[in-house]
Amino acid sequence: MAHDASRTDQSPGPVRALCRDCGSRASQGKSRCPRCGSPRLVCHPELDQLTIAHIDCDAFYASVEKRDNPDIQDQPVIVGGGQRGVVSTCCYIARISGVRSAMPMFKAMELCPDAVVIKPNMEKYSAVGREIRERMRALTPLVEPISIDEAFLDLSGTERLHGATPAETLAKLIREIEAEIGVTASVGLAPNKFLAKVASDLEKPRGFSVIGAAEALEFLARQPVSIIWGVGKVFQNKLASDGIRTIGQLQTMDPTDLARRYGSMGLHIAKLSRGTDDRVVTPSRGAKSISAETTFNSDISDFETLRPILRRLSEKVSARLKKAALSGRGVTLKLKTADFKTITRARHLMDPTQLADKIYRNGVDLLEKETDGRRFRLLGIGVSDLETADRADPVDLVDQQAGRRHKAEKAMDALKEKFGSSAVELGLTHTTRKTKAAEKPASLRSDDDEME
Repeated sequence: MAHDASRTDQSPGPVRALCRDCGSRASQGKSRCPRCGSPRLVCHPELDQLTIAHIDCDAFYASVEKRDNPDIQDQPVIVGGGQRGVVSTCCYIARISGVRSAMPMFKAMELCPDAVVIKPNMEKYSAVGREIRERMRALTPLVEPISIDEAFLDLSGTERLHGATPAETLAKLIREIEAEIGVTASVGLAPNKFLAKVASDLEKPRGFSVIGAAEALEFLARQPVSIIWGVGKVFQNKLASDGIRTIGQLQTMDPTDLARRYGSMGLHIAKLSRGTDDRVVTPSRGAKSISAETTFNSDISDFETLRPILRRLSEKVSARLKKAALSGRGVTLKLKTADFKTITRARHLMDPTQLADKIYRNGVDLLEKETDGRRFRLLGIGVSDLETADRADPVDLVDQQAGRRHKAEKAMDALKEKFGSSAVELGLTHTTRKTKAAEKPASLRSDDDEME
């Protein structure tokens, strides 16, 4: 791991520190940059050999809002929804009070009552994210976006182009982003993507951390299993029930035994626990899923009230699939109960679809099984396992009415394109329970589309 420049290193050959504030190089052992006096020196024996980086902006939404309003620069800022919404992100001042992303807003306000709460402006954040990404692409074509504010970079072979090592090039990029765009970011530099992602989280905000190949095994051994990519809370609990809490424990286990216990995930954690990751930085990373969800102003338990809401969300997902010329084989229903428990139910389709009718019909079948009197505060529907639209929705030989509904939906799409999205809506012909004579959609707080 990157260490302070004053630490003595026994590695053969000279080790030169890099000043993150001015880009100067200094001899190992210096506590401050001899040129600018900054203490922000990074020193590592593999610093000038590593080429895989992960860049992650610090509290991105909140940083953009503070940039645009200097009056709140020194105040706790929470970007999120209303009283029934959740925290999208918060600044580091708010985090001192215990506020965290995805926390219910009412709890966040209890922890930090003086916080400035700002409604998310995704259009603004996306524009800033694109600007940062273009600066990354000016350094290397191998940029793999992970989200609006983070990406992997492979700077192999760029030394001659930039006249600098990858570490020097990255430090300069971060300085320019902070000075010219007005937000800060943290860097992780390592031999592979997994270690780079781990490194970028080590010293936030404004961090620059290095994990080298020689130290990876020892460093990882001290870490909790939760830092392994793909190990969520459910799998963490499963591992804990088997007595496994640290990566060091995984390192001592036979990969075959882990595969026997946990299937493909066992092989995954066996490799990453040893710092092995052969995935390459892929610039053409497409969307993994397209979804839409909404949070209600008041909890809803009634199936017939939820049905028209699911219909509208299915139409939104379908419209985005069609616009992107995509289709998908997976349909996933998402619900959040009144006590904030998230429920997801999925179905795999034989053929890829982009039709609102098919998304809705599969979603409503999943929904009916879950509406057993529980109250829900959120409903969502999504399509995954994405591919191009050229093979979407072939003729259905089982459902004789499917072709007719397909043609009707195409006619509806044409009308919407000409007269607007509210010109016509999908009819509720798929009924699994007795339909009320008149359905009134529930009052909604917001509709949020997502593409991942």
